[in-house]
Amino acid sequence: MKKFAAVILAAGQGTRMRSDLPKVLHCIAGKPMLQYSLDLVDGVTDQSPVVVIGHKGEEVQKVVGEQARFVVQHEQLGTGHAVQTAESILKDETDYVLVLNADLPLILRDSIVRLLELQRQNSTPIAMLTVLSDDPRGFGRIVRHADGGVERIVEETDATPQEKLINELNVGVYCFRANWLWDALREVTPSAKGEYYLTDLVEIATQQGEKVQAVVATHPDEAIGINNRVHLAEAETVMRKRINQGWMECGVTFIDPSSTYIELGVEIGRDSIIYPNTVLRGYTKIGHHTHVGPNSMLLDTKVGNHCMILQSVLEHAVLEDYVEMGPFGHLRKGAYLADHVHMGNFGEIKNSYLGKGSKMGHFSYMGDAEVGENVNIGAGTITCNYDGKNKNKTVIGSNAFIGSDTMLVAPVSIGERSITGAGSVVNRDVPADTVVIGVPAKEMRKKDA
Repeated sequence: MKKFAAVILAAGQGTRMRSDLPKVLHCIAGKPMLQYSLDLVDGVTDQSPVVVIGHKGEEVQKVVGEQARFVVQHEQLGTGHAVQTAESILKDETDYVLVLNADLPLILRDSIVRLLELQRQNSTPIAMLTVLSDDPRGFGRIVRHADGGVERIVEETDATPQEKLINELNVGVYCFRANWLWDALREVTPSAKGEYYLTDLVEIATQQGEKVQAVVATHPDEAIGINNRVHLAEAETVMRKRINQGWMECGVTFIDPSSTYIELGVEIGRDSIIYPNTVLRGYTKIGHHTHVGPNSMLLDTKVGNHCMILQSVLEHAVLEDYVEMGPFGHLRKGAYLADHVHMGNFGEIKNSYLGKGSKMGHFSYMGDAEVGENVNIGAGTITCNYDGKNKNKTVIGSNAFIGSDTMLVAPVSIGERSITGAGSVVNRDVPADTVVIGVPAKEMRKKDA
């Protein structure tokens, strides 16, 4: 079996991005664009990919980690020179070399699979990926022989008016026969700018009487490369459309897909409804028959089945089934809402557990709290959990009733079935079945049976 290896070009400065961040680390749908290339070659090549790094390569290497091997292109001398830096690693290890740019995040796996299969069946020096598009985007035009092979690539600046009418474009993805590639790279001559280009290899192959083959990409959008923030937004739009369409095909309803942003790590259950202006990020998981939005943002949050989240922000939180919250609720890291919890508008919960069936009124805050089952937390209730040095815990027993505007000065514990009067400041533990009122709260009586 012939072996395939991948070289991913990620050494460029990306000056047109005007950014302190390396271009290939800018994110699309929550994932660095370089990661798309790594995922693309995973499973279709036989060795760990080689990433060519240069500008701020240490940052790139830190993000990629052990997903790839690295070579450094110390001088930015063009794509041909970049591939040549990988020769020391790949020369005796592979039969074919797949080369792609890390700033092409929209390439589909189907296109790569067809390209590799074309090379596997024919074993020509070069098999390349092209795209059919009426928007040339500055790409070189593909001029073909009568037999269908590629005769040459004409750069847009050198193209005649007739050649500019050609709608088959060079994407910049190639699969080379390795034993031909390394020798041919030495024949590439520098351009006027002193750079060595992979595109020159097409002319070298044809001059040798070799055939250069091409396969057309599945969709024109695959050719959108990222050179500036405008291109980044274009790619984001295409990826968002792909993601949303995929979920709709899986049984999720989008009221307005164009205004809904979902990152790749998100999961959504069947028959859930996503309303406009909703953002689902990170590794958020939504159960089935759940409604989210409008105007909601969820990050790394797990939501169960049959929930209703209205105009709220949820970060690193967990919701079980049949939870209702909002509008304008905020769950911060460590918030956990058990089955059938209701959270009113303008509420906030941080690092706290609310037990099954508990209800938290509007304008309330629970921080570092443990709340039992079927607890009523009145509007305006606050856990005063920070004493200036430490975060302290509040415990509220099951079936307790916390009156509106109660201040719970932690550390403090409210016993099961106890009641606090409206406006109370509770700074001492309250036993079970007890009514407390006042500032500071004092025991008035035992709760009636």
